Amino acid sequence: MAIRHYWSMAAAAVGFRLALVLFGGNLHLASRPEVSTPLTSLRRLAEGYWLKQASMSPYSGSMYHGSPLLLSVLGPLTSSKRSGGHHAHIYCSLVFVAVDFLAAMLIRSTGRRLQMARNRSLKSLDLTRSVNSSVNVSSGDAASLIYLWNPWAIITCVGSCTSPIENLMVVIMIYGACSRLAPLAAFGYVMATHLSLYPAILILPVTLLLGYGPDSPPPKVFLLKGLSASKVGMPENEISTGQRDFRQFAWKPVLHFTLWVFIWSCYVLLLSSIILNNVGGRQEMFEKTYGFILTVKDLSPNIGVLWYFFAEVFDVFRNFFLIVFNMNIVFMVLPLAIRLKHRPCFLAFVYTAIVAMLKSYPSAGDSALYLGLLGLFANELAEMQFTFFLFFGYIGVSLLSPVMHNLWIWRGTGNANFYFATGLAYTCLQTVLVVESVSSMIKHDRKLRLLVKA
Repeated sequence: MAIRHYWSMAAAAVGFRLALVLFGGNLHLASRPEVSTPLTSLRRLAEGYWLKQASMSPYSGSMYHGSPLLLSVLGPLTSSKRSGGHHAHIYCSLVFVAVDFLAAMLIRSTGRRLQMARNRSLKSLDLTRSVNSSVNVSSGDAASLIYLWNPWAIITCVGSCTSPIENLMVVIMIYGACSRLAPLAAFGYVMATHLSLYPAILILPVTLLLGYGPDSPPPKVFLLKGLSASKVGMPENEISTGQRDFRQFAWKPVLHFTLWVFIWSCYVLLLSSIILNNVGGRQEMFEKTYGFILTVKDLSPNIGVLWYFFAEVFDVFRNFFLIVFNMNIVFMVLPLAIRLKHRPCFLAFVYTAIVAMLKSYPSAGDSALYLGLLGLFANELAEMQFTFFLFFGYIGVSLLSPVMHNLWIWRGTGNANFYFATGLAYTCLQTVLVVESVSSMIKHDRKLRLLVKA
């Protein structure tokens, strides 16, 4: 069931962003640690572009740690920012508004493809009427509106940081994989990994999406349906028709994806070398981007927990805990892929949420992405528990974080523990969200199996 007045609500979200960009110049969101990080700060990008224009390496010192490609795309728009003008902020924010709108439209298209796959699966299981009678909303429309109206997506867009571009690349990757467009999926994967490194773990859900197609119930459900049909004398060719579409793995799109990943990677490295010609090299780029992400050298406060932990840990144990925290993300990849291999798009959402929770420099833009992707599964997760607690928990953290930061930094009536407590609560909320969403999806699959038995 499509959402009424969808385009009116989408246009209102874009208009609200434009109003904040044009008339909200005193919000100072770019300086907020919840919005801007050392990797996504537009101020740092402006500094890197100025160094490059002065024939110096943009990675000189400890200011810029982003991609060289962003220097060429956004750098000219920030050239007037050093002189105190507001035009650079407006121009960059307008670019981010367009990027956010494009990401929302791709999320909507992805949701429609998932909805078609869901309806096709339910039809093959003869469960369309029993399942859709409870809940059947347009997940694509809901997800895109959640992304457009998410306050964190709005402040990230208006706050002039590069998170919307990173989110767009992840969305392009998922949309391309759902559509089995290997070149597009490979482009999004290479660019997302180049900009942020952590999306590299999305290689598994992308491969499953290209091989098996969009999400579907577990193969055991179709096997159970076939056994039930055989007992009532249904012809064997009709029984196996629905199963073949969901059990065969297509290697051709995966091979095309691998080839295009290699091609796009060569293009990115070549362009980076051209941009950094005579002012740096690829080795310095890797050290100042990927190395900076993995070693957590900048301990400025953010909404994560790693900055506080590594500020307190003894130096002799620093390398050990760096390995522990970085491998913590990797350890979750394979078990989740084994359990959720039949729902690769949902698996991509889970990976994205885990990355936003455990990455070294998280921001509000990371949460805006996975909350938007969560809307793609509005039908499957309709019975998810603790939604009231999670909703108001996110609101509480959003309100308390700037208050605690102000008490600590500006008023001097608090300390770092005040701000860290909000980050710890934020991490706990994300943990509950991931656990409950996975549990609800498993319960939904179990419900389909019971309906088939009935």
